[in-house]
Amino acid sequence: MAIKFNKLTTVLALASVVTSLLPVAASAAEVNVYSSRKEALIKPLLDQFSEKTGIEVNLLTGNSDALLARLKSEGEYTAADLFLTVDAGALHRAVSADVFQTVSSAKINAIVPEHFRSSDDHWVGLSLRARPIFYSPERVDPAELNDYLSLADEKWNDRICIRSSNNLYNQSLVAALIEHHGAENVEDWAEGLVNNFARQPVGGDRDQIKGVAFGVCDIAVANTYYFGHMLNSDDAEEKAAAEKVKIFWPAQQSNGTHVNVSGIGITKHAKNIDEAKQLIEFLLSESSQKWYAEANYEYPVREGVAWSETLQQWGDFKQDDISMDILGENNAEAVRLMNRAGWR
Repeated sequence: MAIKFNKLTTVLALASVVTSLLPVAASAAEVNVYSSRKEALIKPLLDQFSEKTGIEVNLLTGNSDALLARLKSEGEYTAADLFLTVDAGALHRAVSADVFQTVSSAKINAIVPEHFRSSDDHWVGLSLRARPIFYSPERVDPAELNDYLSLADEKWNDRICIRSSNNLYNQSLVAALIEHHGAENVEDWAEGLVNNFARQPVGGDRDQIKGVAFGVCDIAVANTYYFGHMLNSDDAEEKAAAEKVKIFWPAQQSNGTHVNVSGIGITKHAKNIDEAKQLIEFLLSESSQKWYAEANYEYPVREGVAWSETLQQWGDFKQDDISMDILGENNAEAVRLMNRAGWR
């Protein structure tokens, strides 16, 4: 039986043919980031990246361990293209959990010093934070201070504030000390340090600095970027507390002051790999690295980038150049050692 074509049928058929010949509109480029950094400390840079490239960045922030557990649970169905976290120990956990893929980039390797990136190309450092000693200039002569091991001296009895052993920053510090001095010596040191606590560990790094300012203790160990935020805070009390405290750079005659990284890696099941690489390269650009120094009071991982005025006021110092991989590899031993020493 012959098929009859009316006018509407003919129009629809022609429209179908024309539509099939038109190019399919490409979906907007995007990249999805899981980040343990607070939104305020990373989103301004992501917005700049989107404005420059047209690539939309979808950001999910949260606790590092929770995000890692989510990545493992989601597996190949994850939306995440990048995982950003703030400690070499956390990055090591991600590598051990097999959530990263290797990314070989001559451009990235030329920017980031070898000890600030994964030896197997799973992640790369983005910024640095130092963990020096803070002291009260009213109660401590800086000539009394030396390196981290000297904090076990009896003269510091009841005079030290520091966070708990659950804190990754402290675990990474101890991991570095193990590499430099051996586990047995570091365990003896940890026992002496615990004996010198002015109080049981409580609170975050800001609380340790405030402890010095308010006379709870005379010295503390904390990350510099917390100090920077306090000095430039709109909170008058926090700013006043920071102004009562000074930095001492330990181990300048030996291994140097302990530093750690925030870092990023492309997830094993990333769907937007090219966009992910572009974002990493953008975060390592001179302008982004300068922003880290000015807005977050962190040290650029890229050499040759000018420090912010706040960082310059603290002066130059020798950094420990230990591989960040070792901080992760020694983490489990560091935790066991700290527990045996009574560091809670």
